[in-house]
Amino acid sequence: MPKKLLIVEDDPDTVEMLRAALTAADYTVYTARSGTEALSKAHASPPDLVLLDLILPEMNGFDVCERLRRDPMTESVPILIVTAMPGELPRLAGKEAGASAYIRKPFEIQELVSRIGQLLQCHSNPANAGQSQRLIA
Repeated sequence: MPKKLLIVEDDPDTVEMLRAALTAADYTVYTARSGTEALSKAHASPPDLVLLDLILPEMNGFDVCERLRRDPMTESVPILIVTAMPGELPRLAGKEAGASAYIRKPFEIQELVSRIGQLLQCHSNPANAGQSQRLIA
């Protein structure tokens, strides 16, 4: 059964690019365009992984990440921050908020697909659980 990914992104062009690429990589994809919508969808149908932009309407990605970590339904779901925010703040603050990994826009789609695969593999194998924290750097 394909892994289910939740894309949390407000830019329609980015959503469609990610949806097409990740569907082609055999993932089931659903989307949210705001932080509030993301929390609702993730709670109703927990994904196997969340791709999370940081700049969102209603609630920023850091807050979404923290709330996903506090929800028993999503507390262990890997969260991959995908953002165009410059500097080290997004990576460091994302890690503090509970993100599993970080990738900066623009990115190569193969790099993103590879990172998703790594996170899912680490998450599905308890012996590798600590590796996901090393992936954020």
